[in-house]
Amino acid sequence: MKLGVFSVLLGEKSLVEALDILVDLGVEAVEIGTGNWPGNAHCDPASLLKDDSELKAFRKAIEDRNLTLSALSCHGNPVHPSITIAKEHSEIQRKTIELAGKLGIDRVVTFSGCPGGSADDHTPNWVTCPWPPDFLEVLDYQWNEVLIPYWKDEIDFAESNGVTKICLEMHPGFCVYNPETLWKLRNAVGGKVIGANLDPSHLFWQGMDLTHVIRQLKGIIYHFHAKDCIIDPINAKSNGVLDTKHYGDEINRSWIFRTCGFGHGHLTWKAIVSNLKMVGYDYVMSIEHEDSLTSTNEGLTKAISFLKEVILEEQPGEMHWA
Repeated sequence: MKLGVFSVLLGEKSLVEALDILVDLGVEAVEIGTGNWPGNAHCDPASLLKDDSELKAFRKAIEDRNLTLSALSCHGNPVHPSITIAKEHSEIQRKTIELAGKLGIDRVVTFSGCPGGSADDHTPNWVTCPWPPDFLEVLDYQWNEVLIPYWKDEIDFAESNGVTKICLEMHPGFCVYNPETLWKLRNAVGGKVIGANLDPSHLFWQGMDLTHVIRQLKGIIYHFHAKDCIIDPINAKSNGVLDTKHYGDEINRSWIFRTCGFGHGHLTWKAIVSNLKMVGYDYVMSIEHEDSLTSTNEGLTKAISFLKEVILEEQPGEMHWA
């Protein structure tokens, strides 16, 4: 297993500067944003796809530093009820898929997306309960009329470009937000392309146990974000975990994102690593920094130091004791 970094946290640096920083910090892999919410500071697919020399320089910058390009990431909402937004996000996603194919990268990270509650809506509608019965009608529309048809077409496009792993990040606010909804979409569209970009932080605050999650997702974990989260023991007990306050209002929120190790300790993260190995995931743990209580530098360096103590890099040898 390799330790990597999602380079968007170094978006103010050039690609070369960012890669050099990561090499100096001792990581082995990099995940790069290509647009939509992660931005495209280090990789503009539209530009790279039309300029072979620029594409060659991009590839060389990564290869010269012996880094693994773990994934291209274009988190967006390609089924947004606004035609303009959906088109923009979908086009960036497709260009990302095309670029991944040209680079020989078999996986792209994104969200499932969330449609509106009907064809007349202008904003997404995330359903969190089955009553009043309107919500079940919303879910039927979102899944059967929008989400499933869209992703059936998209996995065909991905496979035609050599991308065999669409890594959906399970995130509240989108139709796929837990293992059950991920399996639901994967089974509905058929094939083996849909899988998980497993980010523990979004699952911790929903109350999930990551060892259970990992076992539930055996065989379809395609990428991993190393990001932590902590539930506030005072606010959550008063208000629950559905919290719409700004992320910067840390002292009043029910939960906040944290640097790895500041939400859960070594035992939890060692269990995560061990269970990932047991279900066959031995790829990259890509650090994503979204901790509002630490600087980028401190959050990243502390995450790297922490994860180096828990990650299992070598293959196990023969069981001489068995």
